[in-house]
Amino acid sequence: MSQLLLAAFAFSLFGALVLGPLAIPFLRRLKFGQRVRDEGPKSHLSKAGTPTMGAVIFLLPALLATVVWAPFNTLTLLVLLATISHGLLGFLDDFLKISKKRSLGLRAREKLAVQVAIAVFVALVASLPATGTPSSLGLGLGTALRVPYLNLQLDLGLYYIPFVVLLFLGTANAVNLTDGLDGLLAGSSLVTFAAYALIALARQQLELATFALTVAGGSLGFLWYNRHPARVFMGDTGSLALGGALATLAVLTKTELFLVVLGGLYVLEALSVILQVASYRLTGRRIFRMSPLHHHFELMGWPETKVVARFWLANLLFTAAGLYLWLH
Repeated sequence: MSQLLLAAFAFSLFGALVLGPLAIPFLRRLKFGQRVRDEGPKSHLSKAGTPTMGAVIFLLPALLATVVWAPFNTLTLLVLLATISHGLLGFLDDFLKISKKRSLGLRAREKLAVQVAIAVFVALVASLPATGTPSSLGLGLGTALRVPYLNLQLDLGLYYIPFVVLLFLGTANAVNLTDGLDGLLAGSSLVTFAAYALIALARQQLELATFALTVAGGSLGFLWYNRHPARVFMGDTGSLALGGALATLAVLTKTELFLVVLGGLYVLEALSVILQVASYRLTGRRIFRMSPLHHHFELMGWPETKVVARFWLANLLFTAAGLYLWLH
């Protein structure tokens, strides 16, 4: 088993390293360059034109490695489906931004409709009883949530489906917001998905452990090209795919509530946006110099590399805390 996992991780890592020099010039020729918001930090204006949609560099090896090395069953199909569908949604969003030469792609309600449909499908397949028949899609994971640090099971019943919808929407969009600095999301994803590989292994879900490790390996390989100064960005193609994958792993490993801690960095980024908008609408004042949170520290004068390093450390601490809570 360890050799299988190592092979999947190594294939994804080296696949991303090999694809980088091929994909980056190709994206440049297609003129798939990043558009930078005028209201963003002025230091980001120099990033305009950097190839985006570079998530193919790590997604293709990760997905292929999962297909080759992970056991083929409903768990594997479900996590692949959720990741690919979110990735395609992000791809369309990126493509519209580039083709229409604007900073916004799909309308919010269009994204929302697709994400809700994916979340409902994942929730149904995960919670429906496993009958053992070939036509059965149900995994029989139930509708109960394990409450962190307390030996409690909270059964949501029919409310589990709207809960999973909120989990998917929150996770996908929080991860998307985190992708704002060179290497920030790729580096944090490496740690978060590695943690989920450990959780899946402990639960004897080899297929999910394989998938999580391939994403971690691909993120590490992508980081070689995405570190500061970034030669390529993953775009919404990558951030939405990672968010969808993370939410699916939380549902399938029954760590839905633990994700708040395991993905604490993403939660902070999303909260900073929510608080900023709420404060401005209610009082006319801003809490942060700019949201998401990483931009606040940039505008305080921190170099981008310093912000990324500190946020990586924070993510590592959140992940360690989440694993501790899960173990206890």
